[in-house]
Amino acid sequence: MEPALPSEIEIKLDLSNEALESLLGSDLLGDPDEALRQSSTYFETDDRRLSQKGFSLRIRSTGASYVQTVKASGPAKSLFVRSEWETPIEGNEPVLDHTSPLISEFGPELELEAAFTVFIERRVWNIDLNRSRLEVVIDRGDVVSGNRRSPVQEIEVELKDGDPKDLFIFIRKIDAIAPFRFGIQSKSERGLALLDRQQFMFKAEHLDLDRNTKASAAFREIAASCFRQFRLNEEILRQRRNSEALHQARVALRRLRSAFSQFKPLLKGDEPSRLQGELNTSRMGGFAF
Repeated sequence: MEPALPSEIEIKLDLSNEALESLLGSDLLGDPDEALRQSSTYFETDDRRLSQKGFSLRIRSTGASYVQTVKASGPAKSLFVRSEWETPIEGNEPVLDHTSPLISEFGPELELEAAFTVFIERRVWNIDLNRSRLEVVIDRGDVVSGNRRSPVQEIEVELKDGDPKDLFIFIRKIDAIAPFRFGIQSKSERGLALLDRQQFMFKAEHLDLDRNTKASAAFREIAASCFRQFRLNEEILRQRRNSEALHQARVALRRLRSAFSQFKPLLKGDEPSRLQGELNTSRMGGFAF
């Protein structure tokens, strides 16, 4: 039996300036346990093999310390669970040895170069909820590649120990104070977007489901894929009225409604019917879906 991959369970939230200030002014978080400045340099191959295979490699600098992190993501992974490998290193150059999954995936001759850097101001809170430990991180800053930059303002809530249900309980506490959208782009994806030509719509990503996958797990993967497709196109529609993005957002919702119908025997209670009803009457930016 293969050993379990190291993983993190977290939820990423995108907030407006007004919503974030409302949250910080509330009693939910209080004073941060830690405040620091960080810079994270992300590395890629010249042909983007890492991102195409669902990997990212960054080196984060905090003061005089450097930590290298390899993450595995991609459409086959959950929106909230990602495998990661973290290693303290001596400097700002990648270290590829037997502890890195990149060696087994790409071989020892993998050539990497700096692609972009993320500069952020980070505040950290450690939260005890029921019998769970959560880490809440607020990041504000910019992703920079050459003369291009993209702002970052997000919250990450990570389950350090305990019941994943408590993660969602805390998210509902945030929602009662400040409206948000679930974040679906990692910082590495934001950086890669700076390198590429601007996209005006996102089609559904390819989804590989093993024939032995349990039906409940298949539903989660399909629903997460639909949600990601919708949110990516929603971001485009929030910035500009684009007919192709609107069409793909509608496609995502139709796929999700179909998933609710297909997997209805697995879904208990009234919540699935309520959500499906909302999807049938969804509107955004004056457009009916």
